[in-house]
Amino acid sequence: MAVFSGILLQVMVPMLLIVGLGAGLHRFFHLDLNTLSKLNMYVLLPAVAFINVYDSELDGKVLAAILEFLLLQNSGLIVLSMMMAKLFKLERSLSAVFQNTIVLNNSGNFGIPVSQLVFHQHPLGATIQIMVTIFQNFLTNTYGVYQFVSGNGKRGKWTAEIWKNPVLHALLLGVVCRWLHIPIPSFLWAPLQRVADAFLAIALFTLGAQIAYARFTALPPLVYVSVFGRLILSPLLAASLIFLLGMDGVTAQALLIASSYPCSRNTALYALEYDCHPDYAAQAVLVSTLLSAITVTGAVYAARLLFPIGG
Repeated sequence: MAVFSGILLQVMVPMLLIVGLGAGLHRFFHLDLNTLSKLNMYVLLPAVAFINVYDSELDGKVLAAILEFLLLQNSGLIVLSMMMAKLFKLERSLSAVFQNTIVLNNSGNFGIPVSQLVFHQHPLGATIQIMVTIFQNFLTNTYGVYQFVSGNGKRGKWTAEIWKNPVLHALLLGVVCRWLHIPIPSFLWAPLQRVADAFLAIALFTLGAQIAYARFTALPPLVYVSVFGRLILSPLLAASLIFLLGMDGVTAQALLIASSYPCSRNTALYALEYDCHPDYAAQAVLVSTLLSAITVTGAVYAARLLFPIGG
């Protein structure tokens, strides 16, 4: 109950209040969604991506084990979501958004606060979540962007479109600066941090504006399939792989919990940017975020039960 109330009050309620504020402001003032999308895509997301990579502490042995798990898990989700899309006979653009809602998760601004709350006595858990976030950033800005680009009828130009994405450049720059131990001057680092700090609020504002006129009394059934895939199927697959790979303790707990987070807000942002069923994407993100208050708490309980620390 303490974990549930902590996640609910410290993570969920603040996020949903900002989403609601964005929806209310869009209703009153008709915010320019294109401007909000460009602000997120070309300013805020690159700053977050660079800082996440540059600031991370990577241990080689732990990183190798985590990378193996992430490659297997996300490959499994990609295959499963592709099979589900074919089963439901989705047209290409809708299939692209559907697959991204299942494969990509909100590992950053949702996952990191949750991991800090759950692993406050075990810092390795929060460090692992940062590694997962970095992997998700790369996956979002390669596989995820490819899905949207190809779904928007630009499959032949997907490589060029991906390289146009400033977030990918920010990630690569962060890796190079981290690897070469290049110091960032304070006059650059300070504004970079301030821009990154603005991402959470502006991204949630944008999501709120996207769903301001959505009718949640008549959600398409596909939204529930997306939510099931992200909140239930993903952690079940993760648990199977953790047992298969023989992981335990904090590492196993952190990876299972990290697999249970809701649909990535970036899915809704990219859907808006590439005009790929943005309403459906926003609905999937919001519904999965609401329901994750229950499912993520269940994942935390299961992780502690299945993989006791020191046991």
